[in-house]
Amino acid sequence: MIVAEAVGLALAARGAGTAFGVVGSGNFHVTNALVAGGVRFVAARHESGAATMADAYARMSGRVGVVSVHQGPGLTNAMTGLAEAAKSRTPLIVLAGEATDVRSNFYVDQDALAAAVGAVPMRVSDAAGAVEQALEAYRVAVEERRTVLLNLPLDVQAAPFGGTLDLPAPLPGEPPEADAGELAELLRLLEESRRPVFIAGRGARDAREELTELAGLAGALLATSAVARGLFRGSPWDLDVSGGFATPLAAELIRDADLVIGWGCALNMWTTRHGSLISPGTKVVKVDLDRSAAGAAFVPVDLGVAGDVATVARSLTAHLTGSPPGSAFGPAAKGSRSAEVADRIQAEGRWRAVPYDDVSGGGRIDPRTLTIGLDDLLPTERILSIDSGNFMGYPSMFMDVPDEGGFCFTQAFQAIGLGLATAIGAALARPDRLPVAALGDGGALMGIAELETVVRLGLPMVIVVYDDEAYGAEVHHFGPDGHPLETVTFPPADLAAIARGHGLAAVTVTAAADLTGVAEWLKGPRDRPLLVHAKVTRERGSWWLEEAFKGH
Repeated sequence: MIVAEAVGLALAARGAGTAFGVVGSGNFHVTNALVAGGVRFVAARHESGAATMADAYARMSGRVGVVSVHQGPGLTNAMTGLAEAAKSRTPLIVLAGEATDVRSNFYVDQDALAAAVGAVPMRVSDAAGAVEQALEAYRVAVEERRTVLLNLPLDVQAAPFGGTLDLPAPLPGEPPEADAGELAELLRLLEESRRPVFIAGRGARDAREELTELAGLAGALLATSAVARGLFRGSPWDLDVSGGFATPLAAELIRDADLVIGWGCALNMWTTRHGSLISPGTKVVKVDLDRSAAGAAFVPVDLGVAGDVATVARSLTAHLTGSPPGSAFGPAAKGSRSAEVADRIQAEGRWRAVPYDDVSGGGRIDPRTLTIGLDDLLPTERILSIDSGNFMGYPSMFMDVPDEGGFCFTQAFQAIGLGLATAIGAALARPDRLPVAALGDGGALMGIAELETVVRLGLPMVIVVYDDEAYGAEVHHFGPDGHPLETVTFPPADLAAIARGHGLAAVTVTAAADLTGVAEWLKGPRDRPLLVHAKVTRERGSWWLEEAFKGH
């Protein structure tokens, strides 16, 4: 057995479930060893797509993501996807061949590449310690929630492995105990609050029950960041997303809060709408495993609590349960949970309930009308993945999801072109749901190679392309000032024909009546994925885009 084979088998035995990649000479043996160890391997058509597939798979499955790439260009091709994963703290292991001889045409400083985007560079440096080094990379990825580059030097890979593959049992992960003083201060703030709002982020995706129970005691309203959208579906106090995608009602109620607690949530400029959702005098708390997270918020944080979200919420609930009537947390404590607020959330709490003027016409459909029509047609049990661009607010705001497992949002880096790969990784993590990819025309054309991957894998995916024949964000950012736009606008492209050439079914939508083609596909047999080429209106940008550009 050579070292490359030992590394692959060790990672498979430790728990890697699905790996993604593009195979070359430098990662051939380690990839085959993963497969021999029982890992499913998904071949992508581009390394950046492979990295994003693994990122989305890890987010939606709860398992570590694995990417396998060739040395040098294989890794450089993957860098955009790796930057997104690293910024999102996705548990991901990148297995990359490494040319260590500077005279090799494949040589680049792979450690520097990883560090530049926030990933953790590690290395299998010798045959004797190969398995231990691979398992340490796995530990860092999972326990520290980091994207790890595990470099596999070519000469070390080829060396005989003389060690043992008897792996120690993984240690059960015990979340750290929160500081008693920090918990006491958070209890005090909750006791003093009359209008608390909880905003849950990705770090709270496994804590719905704990946060819902605590919010009931405290009278708190519930919201999420974009990446945790759907976490509180079914609660009458669910405000949906906080930030740029917030409904007018959600923005109003969050601004009215006297205490905002971010649970596993960055409280970045998007979630706080550049700070405008946090009113002067509002107390802000962050609960996060990473103690340094409190200093990274876009708004000043009054209290940082280092700890696991679910554990902290349970601890607070244990203190509050049984509070006597009339106390701050007794049966009379309602916070903002009045009958009037409940009625307003029911009536105004989703974007599709907000009136708008339909501007469809001239061979183009209003993207709001398009998205509401798709929302009505598509099965409730869906998993929606979003690319970046001017269009992205429409599916994020007007298409509902059943829960936090129904929305995959790889947007920490705001790179366009990752959406289709995101949808593939999410679909493989949740095969029980209809995968829906929402792309702009620019991102669709960037990631178009992965259409073949969708067909080859037999995914019953609906791919919606919001086509304004432009990089719409730039058009609407620079156009009002009279700048020339020839560099960011394009002639029409028949995306439906391109899709059919890849083996997909396709429909072109220019008006609501054209959605009958989607309805027909849904009737079955759904033996081919469907691309919906939607020619959308383009006279003005989405309002949330204007908000987003304040950060540029």
